[in-house]
Amino acid sequence: MTDSSIARGQNWLQTFLQKAGLSVEVEGELAKDALAVSKSSDGEGYWLTIDKTNLTPEQIKILIGADGSVLDAIQYLANSILNINQQPEQQASYTIELNGYRIQRQEQIQTLAQSAAQQVRSTGQEVEIKSLSSAERRQVHTLLEGLSDLETFSRGKEPHRHLVVRPAGIA
Repeated sequence: MTDSSIARGQNWLQTFLQKAGLSVEVEGELAKDALAVSKSSDGEGYWLTIDKTNLTPEQIKILIGADGSVLDAIQYLANSILNINQQPEQQASYTIELNGYRIQRQEQIQTLAQSAAQQVRSTGQEVEIKSLSSAERRQVHTLLEGLSDLETFSRGKEPHRHLVVRPAGIA
């Protein structure tokens, strides 16, 4: 399933971008790490990387969007469309990458999660992390889920939903 899922993702993303007037290549590969794969997904995870060679700096900026919002929207569309009518065992999680944005953002999220965990441990108070997309909140949940002294949950409603890190066992 891996090769066909990667090819489906590449073809879809390349066609999508061509319809937007962009002539680009899309590389596909198995997910780089567990954070790229949604915990709710039983399927495989793949990275689809947009080759920036034929893009201007302005086009790259527009495709990424403010705080990755456009890249997130394209990724949401890819995951929704590519998994329609797929059996649960054939569904996959696609991460769309451009110009190193996702890798850099993952490093920032890991640092943010570690900092929040350290702050909660030192103060005993909950820490609220704002300005994360739902995928980024899921990454923080995944990063911290193995720490028995801490718990994470989301509070609020979109677009004002925040991730909370607190000592375990507080009600």
